[in-house]
Amino acid sequence: MKNAAFALALILNAGLFSTPTLAAGDAEAGANIFPRLCGGCHQVGESARPGFGPELNGIIGRQAGTSANYVYSDAMKNSGLTWDRETLTKYLKDPKGVVPGTRMIFWGLSDEEKIDNLLAYLQTFQSE
Repeated sequence: MKNAAFALALILNAGLFSTPTLAAGDAEAGANIFPRLCGGCHQVGESARPGFGPELNGIIGRQAGTSANYVYSDAMKNSGLTWDRETLTKYLKDPKGVVPGTRMIFWGLSDEEKIDNLLAYLQTFQSE
């Protein structure tokens, strides 16, 4: 009985203190921001293809520089990054600071709310 109570306590504790897998933010607002800030180079959705940048379906949890059908810079391929919420937030704020030598031409985004919204939007394309 003590083992069962201990196991239940561990499970409940893990649920209370684990990091949520979904990004905070408003996916609908992110959908409005994406075309202006990202859509010139990146695509998402069922028919997404690489353009000036890789398609971003399934970006969260993916190792940097590994999307199919896109030729990455050596800097990105060798960055050793995995795109989680924290890393994407840092990258969106300062791409060249996070991956020196990246070919991504983006000045960075300092608005935390817009970043949260973009990440919530990208999260909706995890199963594409």
